[in-house]
Amino acid sequence: MDRRTFLSAAAVTTTASGSLASAAAAAARPTPIDFTKNLPAPGTFPTKWICGSSSCMDNTDPPVHVHWYNPHTAILRQNKAYSYEAPFAPLYFGNDRVLLLDEGFVQLRNDWDLRGVVDKCIEEWCARNGRDPASLELLVAFSHLHVDHYAAVNQFADRPNTRYMGLTHEEMVGFWGMTNFPEERVTLDLGGRDILIWGSPGHVISEFAYYDSYTQILYTGDMFYRGRCYISFWEPWFASMQRLIDFCDTHPVTHVMGCHVEISNDGQDYAYGMTYQPDEAPVEMTVGQLRHAFEFAKTIKEPGIYFTGTVFLCNQTRGTTTIDKNPYRYG
Repeated sequence: MDRRTFLSAAAVTTTASGSLASAAAAAARPTPIDFTKNLPAPGTFPTKWICGSSSCMDNTDPPVHVHWYNPHTAILRQNKAYSYEAPFAPLYFGNDRVLLLDEGFVQLRNDWDLRGVVDKCIEEWCARNGRDPASLELLVAFSHLHVDHYAAVNQFADRPNTRYMGLTHEEMVGFWGMTNFPEERVTLDLGGRDILIWGSPGHVISEFAYYDSYTQILYTGDMFYRGRCYISFWEPWFASMQRLIDFCDTHPVTHVMGCHVEISNDGQDYAYGMTYQPDEAPVEMTVGQLRHAFEFAKTIKEPGIYFTGTVFLCNQTRGTTTIDKNPYRYG
């Protein structure tokens, strides 16, 4: 099912009784939330996320940190004691649909129940806004095809009123109805709340950027984040950065947000596989930091790991970390 089919599916009725039921539900529905006024919608990030512990066995925090950025936007972050990847996962609410971006590094619900966490968030939002949770469709999407971003998709496979992206490049592009990846930009309507989506390859080829028109947060996944930006394909990544800069030149952006944090507040790299980051930097970044990183990238002429002051640009050094000194040059 592609983006267009997904958006029209909720409007289809097949029987007279179904039409009457839909009409009755529409009549009882609360006034839609206006996601177009007083923009950007204000919100806050926590001063500190759940970030693991020195002993994973003794960790008593929940497996996922749920933070309500504002009443219509939740941000989930996996506890590093459950996975060193500790990915973030925004949850955007519209009048008709909910979008979950990335799912964390877990498969089985009895390991930890991401679906239950998402369902609880939906129930909380519906209770605050007089909605029936069954009336909202859930769209499960990914920034890219690495397992720490889609592993939990199977938890949603039998969930009612749920659609999710496929696990191939062709399925992902087709789902959004794109015909000119990565340049083409499409719009997902969540019900008065638009999400703009376009291709952002470089970390991997099948990769997307997401912009929420309500909070005006630009979500860049693993292509640009607070940590080691592993750039497998330098020229596509550089072109993707240019698209991000061009977008910021024409659209207001409150925050740039990646999917991980792997760096401390004072700019020190947390080694790969760390399950405790007691002094980690915030996940949110500024457009200024994005622009500075792009200008820095223009000076990079060979593979290596380079620190911009905000992120590490790991140019074609996927199997290398900042503690490895050979065979690459460090900037």
